[in-house]
Amino acid sequence: MTVSPPAPPENASPAEPDGADDSTENSLVVTPSPPQTRSVGMPPLGPRMPALRNGVATLRHLAATPGSVSAGAIARQLNVPRSSMYQVLQVLIDEGLVVHIPEEQGYKLAIGVFELGSAYLRHQPLEHLARPLLVKLAAQIDQTTHLGVLHGHETLYLLKEQPPQPTPLVTAVGVRLPAPLTASGRALLAYLPPAQLAAIFSTKDRFIDRTGRGPRSLRELKAVLAEDQARGWSYERGSVTENVSCIAAAARDHNGMPVVSIGVSFLTDRVDDATRDSYARLIVQTADTLGRRFTGRRRQ
Repeated sequence: MTVSPPAPPENASPAEPDGADDSTENSLVVTPSPPQTRSVGMPPLGPRMPALRNGVATLRHLAATPGSVSAGAIARQLNVPRSSMYQVLQVLIDEGLVVHIPEEQGYKLAIGVFELGSAYLRHQPLEHLARPLLVKLAAQIDQTTHLGVLHGHETLYLLKEQPPQPTPLVTAVGVRLPAPLTASGRALLAYLPPAQLAAIFSTKDRFIDRTGRGPRSLRELKAVLAEDQARGWSYERGSVTENVSCIAAAARDHNGMPVVSIGVSFLTDRVDDATRDSYARLIVQTADTLGRRFTGRRRQ
């Protein structure tokens, strides 16, 4: 008969390893302090799975913290040995959920988290939260509206609503376009930290030319995004399709990070500057409303 070793006391704090091998799962135990109280009638917690729980806790911590965070700071916050935290972070990096920013010696959520969020948004919650706003906006301005997210260096379109006589567009649901060329993509890129923006556009092949317009380098992109952020909305004119323009604004979370963008596309020669600006005001209001539905807070 095999006798399992006794479990460590619940309130024991794990010590930093000193040359010991903590590659086993037992070294990744997070001791809850204080222990959570389960409400009567709630199902019991599942298997401890310490490594998995540490990975989830790490993602939650990064999601709740603006800017990059060092491995040591995460380890201290979660009460995990530093060497074990490096293992957890490496797995999350391998899976595309976390990115290491060398210049800041810290870690941030990566595009894989956006992809998971996009998959979530494609289902029923998005129907309830965003589609009614897109329908209302399309009716107000009699133009095509769409919802976009970042997918790496591209804009991925998740929803689209059209008026009775829509503008011919390439922004169908599921289509991906170079984010620097689209207002929907730039509205999101404008609120990313500079280091994360540099990591996404680390090579010149990320800058695509479709019509001879649009930024062709990270330096040019940063200049365009600075204008977008100062304005509060992004404006793209003919960068994707000749004589088609788009205005977009970002719905952001409680940390100010972009979640999705609300965009409107129209024929450039049929909309004057005053009408364009009125579109922009409605788009920003719609993005603000969607942001409150996501987070319960107004944009800052």
